Amino acid sequence: MSKKKQKEQQKQSTRELIGIDEITDYSLKTPYGELVYFIIHPTNISVLSNASVSSRIYALMTVLKGIAEIEILCINSKENFDENKQYLKNRMEEESNPVIRKLLKQDSTNLDRMQVQMATAREFLIIIRLKNEKESDVLPYLSRIEKSLKDQGFTARRAGNADIKRMLGVYYEQNVTTERYEDYDGERWIVLGDV
Repeated sequence: MSKKKQKEQQKQSTRELIGIDEITDYSLKTPYGELVYFIIHPTNISVLSNASVSSRIYALMTVLKGIAEIEILCINSKENFDENKQYLKNRMEEESNPVIRKLLKQDSTNLDRMQVQMATAREFLIIIRLKNEKESDVLPYLSRIEKSLKDQGFTARRAGNADIKRMLGVYYEQNVTTERYEDYDGERWIVLGDV
C-alpha cells in the first residue's frame, strides 16, 4: 500500500503536493477555500509618537472587528542571511590562517550590513478565505474590504496573480530574486514547436 501511495506522490505536481488547486487573477484556490490576499505596506512605527502608534493599533483593530473571515500573515520579502552567517561563523572557528579568518570576518560584517539595510523588508498580508460565495458577490465584497483598509489609513492593495506566485516563491523557496514564476512545473524549459 505504501509503494502505491509513494508512486502517486511522485506523479503529483508541486501545486498538488502543497495543496493548491489553482492560482487565479486574484486568489489562490485550495481544497479548504479560496484565499484572497491584500498586501499591506508596513509603517515604520519607530519614528511615530506613542499616540500615533496607538491610533495605528486602533485602526487595525477596527478592520479586524469588521471582517469575520480575516487571517493575517507576515513573510520576509527579502533574503534571509542567517544560514550564511552561521556558515561563516563556523568557518572562522575552524580556520587557522589569520588572513583567511580576517576575510571571513569581513564577509560576515558585510552580510550584517546588508541585513540591516533590509530590516524592514517584511510583507504583511490580510487573507480572506472565501467559501461558497456567489461569484457575482465576490468582487464587490473584496472591494469593500480594500476600501475599509484604506479608510483606516493603511496603504493596501489586492494581490494579483504575479504577487501570489512571488509570495509562494518567498514562502516555500526563500527565493526573492526570481523575476517571473512559472504557472506549471518546468514551464521555462518548454520550447514551442519543439516535439
